[in-house]
Amino acid sequence: MVRVHPETGRRLLFVNTSFTTRITGMDREESDRLLSYLCRQAQVPEYQVRFRWQPGDVAFWDNRATQHYAVNDYAPHPRVAERVAIEGDRPF
Repeated sequence: MVRVHPETGRRLLFVNTSFTTRITGMDREESDRLLSYLCRQAQVPEYQVRFRWQPGDVAFWDNRATQHYAVNDYAPHPRVAERVAIEGDRPF
């Protein structure tokens, strides 16, 4: 759940509702409470970046240290997306 970013050396949380199911070493109830709390932090506006697209914009983020949630706020305009994944390390 805590990993070290391979480029910066900083510790970060690798937690999300899709992939994090339990904290090893905690009983189920305690683990569920802590994971729920940590996952809710992504919903706090002070911890979010809201990107307002303009023509010609490019966005790039590091999935090792960022949670991404796409909002369909571009209608009726078309969305063109290209995804690039950089081969990297595995969290341990």
